[in-house]
Amino acid sequence: MDLVFVGFLMLAGMGISGCKIDREYQRGVIFRLGRYQATKGPGLYYILPLLDQKMQVDIRTKTVDIAPQETVTADSVTIKVNAVLYYRIIDASKAINRVESYQNAVYQAAMTTLRNVVGQNNLDDVLQDRDKINHKVQEIVDEITEPWGIDIERVEMKDVEIPTSMQRAMAKEAEALREKRARIIKASAEQEASQKLAEASQKIMANPAALELRRLQMLTEIGAENNTTTVVMMPSDLITLSKQWSEAMEKNKTSEKETNGNQKITEYLS
Repeated sequence: MDLVFVGFLMLAGMGISGCKIDREYQRGVIFRLGRYQATKGPGLYYILPLLDQKMQVDIRTKTVDIAPQETVTADSVTIKVNAVLYYRIIDASKAINRVESYQNAVYQAAMTTLRNVVGQNNLDDVLQDRDKINHKVQEIVDEITEPWGIDIERVEMKDVEIPTSMQRAMAKEAEALREKRARIIKASAEQEASQKLAEASQKIMANPAALELRRLQMLTEIGAENNTTTVVMMPSDLITLSKQWSEAMEKNKTSEKETNGNQKITEYLS
């Protein structure tokens, strides 16, 4: 009786051990006597104890941090680049049956592809056109991993390490370019200013009084900005004009006095 009870417990335990539960992001790859049987999950399912073996696979998106890789660009500059890769298993049976360790295989494929693609581009392209390199690496790695049931979702270069000597050379180049742009802008401003001055000179020649008005305006600006004594050099033409104007005013006053005197004498005699 005891043996029957023990046997019953053993059978019950074996039956319960065949019940498996996988979460939503898990799949179970089932092997029966060493041969692939099916991919099951998520949820509750049953396998044959002692005959079936299960390997659990996580199908969530995984992140692979690619260590810095030293490579030589197409223009013979030695740099170090690192990247991050995102991949997801879309066929759990292929990921288990067609490659020994899909994690290591994806990492090695991404590492070598990144080094090769960077080596086919110039340094300027690596620094300025990363999207093109990322897309190229993604296409190549995805082609490699497709037979393994793995989909490469994204590849992003994180950092590009440039030698110190090259950094100094690039800084000098950038400084030279900025100085060039500054000189071009300054020359353009000088050219525009000269054109405006030429137009102003034509207008002043047509009306000389405008020059004196501009001179007085300049004196006003100097006095407003700097509280100092200002010595003004008056043009000789302006002094002569003022003298002539004063003499004319004196003559006008004298003639008016004479006219008034003659009128009074005439009135008296009459």
